[in-house]
Amino acid sequence: MINHQSQSTDSVTSQSENRVAVLLAGYGEVQSYRDLSRYNQAATKYIAAQFVPIPNWLYPLAGKFLALQDLYNFGVKHHQFMSPENEIFEKQRLGIETQLQDRWGDRVQVFKGFYFCQPFVQQVVADLIQQDFQNLLIYPLLVVDSAFTGAIAIEQVNEVIAANAPENNPQHSPFKSVRYIPSFATEPAYVDLIVHQLEETLTELFADRFFESRIGIILTVHGGPERAKGLLTGVIDGQALCDAVRSQLQQRYPLISIGWINHDMPFINWSQPDIKQAAQSLIKAGAQAIVFKPLGWATENYETILDVEDAIQSLRSKYPTVTYVRLDCVNDDPAFLKIAAAWANPQIEAMLAAQPLAVDTHSSR
Repeated sequence: MINHQSQSTDSVTSQSENRVAVLLAGYGEVQSYRDLSRYNQAATKYIAAQFVPIPNWLYPLAGKFLALQDLYNFGVKHHQFMSPENEIFEKQRLGIETQLQDRWGDRVQVFKGFYFCQPFVQQVVADLIQQDFQNLLIYPLLVVDSAFTGAIAIEQVNEVIAANAPENNPQHSPFKSVRYIPSFATEPAYVDLIVHQLEETLTELFADRFFESRIGIILTVHGGPERAKGLLTGVIDGQALCDAVRSQLQQRYPLISIGWINHDMPFINWSQPDIKQAAQSLIKAGAQAIVFKPLGWATENYETILDVEDAIQSLRSKYPTVTYVRLDCVNDDPAFLKIAAAWANPQIEAMLAAQPLAVDTHSSR
């Protein structure tokens, strides 16, 4: 269980000082099975409803039904599993804040908010308004971001901004400026980090055991439909990320495939191949070892752990002589936190350099 008080919400500087709140936004995962119904209800509203039309009255029922599935999956099938995602996310927040405050001091503070569980994005933004932060940097820490997944953070922030606008001026914002960090999946520094991690790990694990041409690498990315109500999902970004990593590795490790971790839904064609299909193809091509490296997430979670472990168990029963390895996400690797903070610096510099806006409370524009 995470102590949310570790995320400072005290105003530590003068209200007149130009300050920036960096909001790390993520899905989050429940830390109590009692919260599963509410979590799945929110996920249905913001995600599933983008794929298929779902009436509002059905959200509570969908939340309860999915909670029962999760209770079996986490509690029974996987022996009271509890995701480490929120704990890792807090470590990322602390690490990124340390990096940013080394440069900017207390003018910049880093907060975290989750889409579907506490501390909720809306709750955190409301607190930032009360603390008189002049600038807000929305930073979805999702690795493979998109107009679909990133839009959830923007939608939730805008809900709070609209709720805090005066009735006589609905266009007024409680923030002087709001900026956004888009997908960093194909940023060269991130791609280079993934390549370095893979090369280092493969050398440690398989040196003198397998020829490189017999090591299969599954680059796992969160799957999804090609489109959701006209919004591009992360499929395009995920494929671009995979291609960027593969281009640096394939001369030495030719057996590389993307592997989508899907949540299959009726009447929707999800991205292919899934992780089991990808592994089977590489095994048929001669792979004696299969390595799963997550690219679709910044933090470990039930998908990167349980879905991959379930796939390995199924594959092992069919191909028992093959070696299987599940690798970690970037998590709180200091190298990742350093480059993640670096991506925020240009936006912070621009906001701190900007002059305060003169707000005309009589204007309707």
